[in-house]
Formats: sequence, C-alpha cells, structure tokens
Amino acid sequence: MITAIVLIDCATDSIPEVAENIANLDGVSEVYSVAGNTDLIAMVRVRQFEDIAEVIANKISKVPGVVDTDTHIAFRAYSQHDLEAAFAIGLPDAD
Repeated sequence: MITAIVLIDCATDSIPEVAENIANLDGVSEVYSVAGNTDLIAMVRVRQFEDIAEVIANKISKVPGVVDTDTHIAFRAYSQHDLEAAFAIGLPDAD
C-alpha cells in the first residue's frame, strides 16, 4: 500500500463542502480540517504509484473549491507501538 499525504488549500467559504467531496473519492481514506497554512489534509492510500496521479491530479485537484495541493509520499509508517519500542531503554514496566 502506498500512502500520500496531500495538503490542500481551498476557497475559504467552501472548506466543509470540499472536504466532504474529497472524502468521497476512491483512494482517499481520510480528510482532516486543520489549523495552520493549509486548509485540509487528505490521506490517499493506493496500491500502485500510477494511482497517485489518478487520485490527486485527476480527482482531488478537480474538486470545485480546491485551489492548490502539495503532495508528500510516505516512505515508512511508524505506529505508537513502534515508537514505544524505539525509545524503550530496557527498564521494566512500572505496572
């Protein structure tokens, strides 16, 4: 599975509608409304690299209200469990 994190800038008056439209697209697993320099963050999960272009360039970018996108491809995922193991120093649990 290939994961892309897509930062989306959209027309200010249409953020909720844009988010809902993007969330309904095949290949988009989640859409978050966020604070900061971007309006929305979409998580795109596809099986092949070619599918990234299909979802982002041909679907997300064409949703009415989307002004700009910035895509980041994930190389590796770290879960909370992985992080706990990485930072453990061998001490027994306090339980």
